[in-house]
Amino acid sequence: MKSARQSKIIELIEEHDIMTQGELSDYLTKAGFPTTQATISRDIRELKLTKVTTDNGTPKYALIEPQETDIWKKYRQVLAAGILTMEASENLIVIKTVSGVAMAVAAALDNLNINGLMGCIAGDDTIFAVARSKDAAPKVIAGIEKAASSLQEE
Repeated sequence: MKSARQSKIIELIEEHDIMTQGELSDYLTKAGFPTTQATISRDIRELKLTKVTTDNGTPKYALIEPQETDIWKKYRQVLAAGILTMEASENLIVIKTVSGVAMAVAAALDNLNINGLMGCIAGDDTIFAVARSKDAAPKVIAGIEKAASSLQEE
C-alpha cells in the first residue's frame, strides 16, 4: 500500500500544481488512497519532495531528485540480482544472497512491504526474515519472488 500510495503521489505532483498537504490529501482520497496528514508528511519526507516556484509565482511540490522517481524498481532490481535461494523453516525464512549484498537485499525487502513479512536481519550473504506465521512463510517467499520477477514484465 505504501509503495502504491507514494507512486501515486509522484504521479499527482507531476500532473498537478499541488501547493499544500491538504490539497495532496484531497487528490489522494479521490484516487482511492485516503490517508492522514501524518502519513502524507512522512511520504513527502521519504520521497524527498520540496516546494518549487511555478512560472506564475506560486509554490508547488516537486521531486528534489527526479532520477529517483522509481525507487521501488531499484529495490526489485536488488532482489533480482542479489537473491540466490530462499528456504522456510516454520516462520523463519533463510535467504542466501550474493556475497556482500545481504544488507541491501534486506533493506529492499523491508521497504517493499512484502505482505506477511515482519522484518529481516542481515549478515554478509545470509538474511533471516521473519514471517508472521508458519502459514505465511510460503506466501512471503512467493511475494519476494513476484517482486523480483516483476522487472521482466516492465
